Amino acid sequence: MDLLIKGGYVASGHRADILVDHGEIITVGATAVTDATEVIDADGLVVVPGFVDGHRHVWQAPLRGIGADMTLSEYLTAVLGRALNSYGPRDVYHAVLLGAAEALNAGITTVFDWSNATLTPQHTDAVLEAYTTSGIRAVVAHGNPDDKRDVQRLAALHGRVTGALAILGTDYGPWDEAVRQIELGRQLGLVVSMHAGGGHGSPLRRMDQAGLLGPHLQLVHMNNMTDDDAKLLIDNGVGVIVTPVVEATMGHGASCFSRFADAGGRAGLGTDVVVNAPADLFEPMRDTLRSHRAHTGTMYPASAILAAATIDSARAMGIGDLVGTVAAGKRADLVLLDGLTHLLGSGDLTGAVVTTLGPADIHTVIVDGRVVKRDGRLLHLDLAQLRRWTAELAQHAR
Repeated sequence: MDLLIKGGYVASGHRADILVDHGEIITVGATAVTDATEVIDADGLVVVPGFVDGHRHVWQAPLRGIGADMTLSEYLTAVLGRALNSYGPRDVYHAVLLGAAEALNAGITTVFDWSNATLTPQHTDAVLEAYTTSGIRAVVAHGNPDDKRDVQRLAALHGRVTGALAILGTDYGPWDEAVRQIELGRQLGLVVSMHAGGGHGSPLRRMDQAGLLGPHLQLVHMNNMTDDDAKLLIDNGVGVIVTPVVEATMGHGASCFSRFADAGGRAGLGTDVVVNAPADLFEPMRDTLRSHRAHTGTMYPASAILAAATIDSARAMGIGDLVGTVAAGKRADLVLLDGLTHLLGSGDLTGAVVTTLGPADIHTVIVDGRVVKRDGRLLHLDLAQLRRWTAELAQHAR
């Protein structure tokens, strides 16, 4: 056996050993194995699934904090205009590597990278190289869907880094173009992600009539979601990702998390952009908890929100069978958390994780059975150095 995580407390409050072989969780519970290649003493630590970021523009990591008061139109001009067009392939490599490092440091083991940075095949090479180097699990959504040859090579990827498709979609692009691109994604077996608003006048009904809705589709934001929208998406198995911190900060509108939940849906969470939001999922979880309690008028259990940042995000990106829970048969993407020693053995710890912990409490991070952070320090990536390498890129957005 490759790895034994011994004596940690799973979020339900029970002490358990976790046995991992070739990147797969073999057992969760008591074990008599003593000859694992590596043993992690998790005594005093809480073990949760690695966080799954359902929507992130990873290449924007060097632009962290430049847009505290940016409107959406200003963001489109400065970031998707000036900054993006200044990135060469080597810039993209360092930017994505920095973004992956910041995610891993915050306990995010999987990102759905809505990658505007796949401008050319050389840029795509740089993105893939960065993920190979970083050790994070990534679903790279190609942002240039009409480059069919480049998209096809993402579709051929298997393992820790896989492909998807990022399109303007029916809200922001021409109908015929969106139809062609959604069909391409479906033919290649790729999840197709698009930003969408929902609401009256939304093209969702037309998409349904055209047979475009299904589990192959992921919609991001949906701030104007109606009850009818929610039912249509649930009935067709469409994935939904919300990014509540950015949506509120940039004025997109209230998160649709609660409206979707009212209809029986389960939205995943994303960080979106770091120009005006943190690079972790703790604040999106807490923001969602607060707004959902206000919406329901109840003390909705904090523990239930962890699913939005793990298994629900994983399902919305088509990899719920691989990650998102601590269970035998899943890939060993795990986070060990410190700071709750006084609560161990007293019951469900998940609510305390959601409401009180943060990146500083991330003790150990494991991706696909490989330790990438130990004792609070990244093992193979130097955040300070990466920030120095990419510091000048922020100037291009001004």
